[in-house]
This record gives sequence, structure tokens and C-alpha cells, in this order.
Amino acid sequence: MTITRTAVVTGAAADRGIGQAVARAYAEAGWAVVILDLDGAAAERVARRIADEVGVPTHGGVVDVADEESVSTAHERIAEAVRAGTLPPVGALANVAGITSPVPFLETTLKLWNTVMAVNATGTYLVTKAFLPDMIERGFGRIVNMSSVSAQRGGGVFGKVPYSAAKAAILGFTKALARELGSTGVTVNAVTPGAVDTNIRVGSTDEQEAAIVSGIPLGRTATPEEVAAVFVFLSSDAASYLQGTTIDINGGSHLH
Repeated sequence: MTITRTAVVTGAAADRGIGQAVARAYAEAGWAVVILDLDGAAAERVARRIADEVGVPTHGGVVDVADEESVSTAHERIAEAVRAGTLPPVGALANVAGITSPVPFLETTLKLWNTVMAVNATGTYLVTKAFLPDMIERGFGRIVNMSSVSAQRGGGVFGKVPYSAAKAAILGFTKALARELGSTGVTVNAVTPGAVDTNIRVGSTDEQEAAIVSGIPLGRTATPEEVAAVFVFLSSDAASYLQGTTIDINGGSHLH
């Protein structure tokens, strides 16, 4: 199998996380994979494991998606690997990194608000801005942004106001950037998962979990792998005419 493109996935080091499932799904679909995470050591371990198990080129490294200098440094390391021929050119960017906040609105602080917005919304902006010029230069790119059903229905899953607001910002960012890029060969789309069986809901009670599942017609939460499949599809040639769209994967918990 000839590997011709690299997928960069942020927030991909955590076990039982969507990001790691996305990275593995790209690898299994024949992409080289870059795993970036705030926990750089874990990102390197996951990258090595995927390389050993799937047999594609990988790279793992640290990034703080909310810090412009950190993002720039991570991008330059990857660009150097591409120039050296150890990685093929970056063809897909999966902006998965994010944090939630189950704090009721009147108990939030400005610090909490800024942190949630920085990691989710500003992080998507900074990472996209770093990798987009290379994609435009090559005339091909797939940017897939992680939003949430919380952005569409105003919470109701686990994250509350800051999280829902940040994820709604990602939807607006996705549509506006998709319109602006036009015929550059780069597509920009978003994924809006509902409840997913990941570590992001650690701390939720049995009652909260039961309430979440009761509102899902399929009667269960999604697996990370089911969400990952949407990311890979949106990065494929089969999705070449999808631009500025939002793909729901919520088991029917939010129907337009």
C-alpha cells in the first residue's frame, strides 16, 4: 500500500477518546498519521503503537492548541518531516482537541469561560491557520472540525453554557471558512456527535447517564470508532463535494 497523504489529529492521545479513534481510523484507511496532544509523551506512545499495529508512518508530538507559539512549533516539526520525506504531505486536519465544562452558568468564572473557549474555538482557529497555507499551495486539503450536538440544542448532554457556546463558534467558523476557501481544493466540514462513550464524561453520575440515554432513540451512546468513521469519510475523495456541511452523529437525539 502506497501512503501518499498525512492526517494530523489534535487531542488524540487519550485512551477511550475520540481523537485516538480518529487517528487509528485514518491509519487503517491508509493515511500516515500525526498525533498531537497536550500530553506529548502519550502522543508519542500512541503514535508508536499505531505504527507497530497498522504499519503506516506516524509521528507523535506535543501541542497546546490554545497557544500560538506551541502550534507554530508543532507545525514546523511536521513540515520538516514532510520536507525530509519521512511523512507524506498533510492532506487532512482533524481538529478534535477540546474540553468540556459541566458547571452551571452562575457558577462559572471568566477564567473557566476563557479556558473552554480557548481550547475548543481558538485552538481550532490556530491549528487550522497553521496548516491551511500548505494545503492551499498543494491544491488539496480536508479540514474536519469537532463540534457537538450541544451547539445545536443548547447543551443537554454534559457540557453546559461555555462548552455549547464554544462548539457553536466552531460551526460558524466552519461555514465561513468553507465559503471563503471556495475553489482552493480545500474542504472544511464539521462533525457534531451526541453522547459518546469516552472519558470526557468522567464524573457523571449513573442518574445523569441514564437521563442521557433515555433521550436517544437508538437507546445507547456512540462509540468513538463510529464518530471516527465520519472524520475519515469527510477526508476521503468520496466527500469531495461536501463543503461547509455539518454531519450529525447522535443516535437521533437531535433531529432537525
